[in-house]
Amino acid sequence: MERDNQTSSVSMFILLGLSSRPEDQKPLFILFLIMYLVTIIGNLLIILTICSDPQLQTPMYFFLSFLSFTDICFTTNTVPKMLENFLSEKRTISYARCLTQMYFLYAVGNTDSCLLAAMAFDRYVAICDPFHYVTTMSHRCCVLLLAFSCSFSHLHSLLHILLLNRLTFCDSNVIRHFLCEINPLLKLSCSSTFVNELVIKTEGLVVLVTPFLFIAFSYILILITVLKIPSAAGKGKAFSTCSAHLTVVTLFYGSIFYVYLQPLSTYTVRDRVATIVYTVLTSMLNPFIYSLRNKDLKRGLRKLMSRRKF
Repeated sequence: MERDNQTSSVSMFILLGLSSRPEDQKPLFILFLIMYLVTIIGNLLIILTICSDPQLQTPMYFFLSFLSFTDICFTTNTVPKMLENFLSEKRTISYARCLTQMYFLYAVGNTDSCLLAAMAFDRYVAICDPFHYVTTMSHRCCVLLLAFSCSFSHLHSLLHILLLNRLTFCDSNVIRHFLCEINPLLKLSCSSTFVNELVIKTEGLVVLVTPFLFIAFSYILILITVLKIPSAAGKGKAFSTCSAHLTVVTLFYGSIFYVYLQPLSTYTVRDRVATIVYTVLTSMLNPFIYSLRNKDLKRGLRKLMSRRKF
């Protein structure tokens, strides 16, 4: 192909993974297999519960069901290849598959980010403007927010993949990571990465930080409103509806900011551990975080389980 002759002599990459010691591979395989199965089962239960219970057909659960779906896609994009590499000596990934994995990593990850922002907006309207909640958070509005989240995230991901595809990879093909991520790949390039790094620091930073700032601003307004509620019971109820979402936001953005809001040259093994948090751990914990703190969801889960037993 013309691309192979002009831009890259590397057709395969080697993923070093989390550990190079042979004795660590099987325990890591078992650990991540269990985490992956728990993620799939937990998020599928959330989706089935919301879809089967008429009382859960509200905007909050509409976004939560799609958040569970994106979490399944997020982990499926990375964990199966990790599991394969734990049991393989080669640990290779083709150039095309590497870019494909990276594309869905950022497309689905940013969709997650936008959905968390949409859920924060839902909580803001429910608490700060309850009388207009039904009209503001109409089904049409929810669908438009979902469509924007998906389309915007995919366009953002496509931009970075197209820019990355212009680079040359001449000699080294060893990625010091367990997945194909943009920072380790930029380190391998033997051509100028100035444009890539500029886009990451401008467009990428805006895409990453804007949803977080929107969430933070929403919760500042929610906090101001809640503090005006005279009864302690009212304040507790308002805070309880937001606590699960805030926990997920903290886990998700805390690990992402740790990885991406630092210079490319400082990218180390600790970033691999932080990447596990937002690619695997958060997706696994989300069903537990939302179901344990939500009475309606717990009731729906019990109804779903009793129906399956019957």
